Amino acid sequence: MYLQRVLMTSVVAATGLFLSACATGPDTSVAAGSYQCGKLNVDVASSSDSDLLGVDYQGKRLLLKPKTSASGALYVAPGDGSTSFWSKGERAMFTVKGQTYPECLQAGALEVPFEATGNEPFWHVRVENEELLLNRPYDSGEPETVALEIAVANRHGREFSGELDGQELSLKVARQLCEDNMSGAQFPAQVRLELNGEVFQGCGGDPDRLFRGAEWVVEDLAGTDIIDRSRMTVEFFDENRLAGMASCNRYGGQYERTAEGMSFDYMFATKMACAPALMDQEQRFLELMSDVKRATIGRRGELVLTTSEGEEIKASQSTEK
Repeated sequence: MYLQRVLMTSVVAATGLFLSACATGPDTSVAAGSYQCGKLNVDVASSSDSDLLGVDYQGKRLLLKPKTSASGALYVAPGDGSTSFWSKGERAMFTVKGQTYPECLQAGALEVPFEATGNEPFWHVRVENEELLLNRPYDSGEPETVALEIAVANRHGREFSGELDGQELSLKVARQLCEDNMSGAQFPAQVRLELNGEVFQGCGGDPDRLFRGAEWVVEDLAGTDIIDRSRMTVEFFDENRLAGMASCNRYGGQYERTAEGMSFDYMFATKMACAPALMDQEQRFLELMSDVKRATIGRRGELVLTTSEGEEIKASQSTEK
């Protein structure tokens, strides 16, 4: 009888532990951390008294509930399936009311796949699934596959090592603005390829990460002052959509980015009437936007839109929405 009571007590205790473990819910620490979704900074933390996940961005806070996912950790806003945060490892995807931001990365992480290119001589790499696909410098033949190992991983970037035909290979990626030395196109990462002791410099990453995820507020309209308390903004969205405030009315359109520059098309605006000075400023802004041929990031991190006539619209990243 004594032995039976001991066994029953053990079973009850074990069952209690099991139920307690189940009651804690999913491990929200899997998704917790700081991410950059293009220009958007996102901080993710677990709730101290529930299984909810808190997502902070642009001065706002979302509370998301866990949802079953085939892989990674998925959290969805209660009653709003179009708002979610999904993470796996050091990468995540963030969607708010159907708008999906660029792939969210923790400090130093690389988007997948990651591509980089260099000139004189031309070379190209593509990194995915611990493999590198390399178009060698001085070689116009087919790309070659190299197995990679991560040699360095920190908040500044990544360094990979491998071997190709008995030659040592390394690829260093630093999260710093890079400008292609032939086209002038800008990229979010500086890349250094070293093969058998010879070093080649280049640029890499998705250029859209330099523009998307921010609301850009115009501070200089082709050298003219901005009317006090007026607001002109530029925002880049998924599917090459463009939108913002033009002074009085909201506007929208499409943007196209090429190696040579960026242009806007299919521009439209609402039809509200405002004070004549505001309407004049708005017309000037929309005229310049329709003639934009290049978009760059300036030395202070500002957005610079340049027209075919060399006139510039300069905008800074807003800290609030």
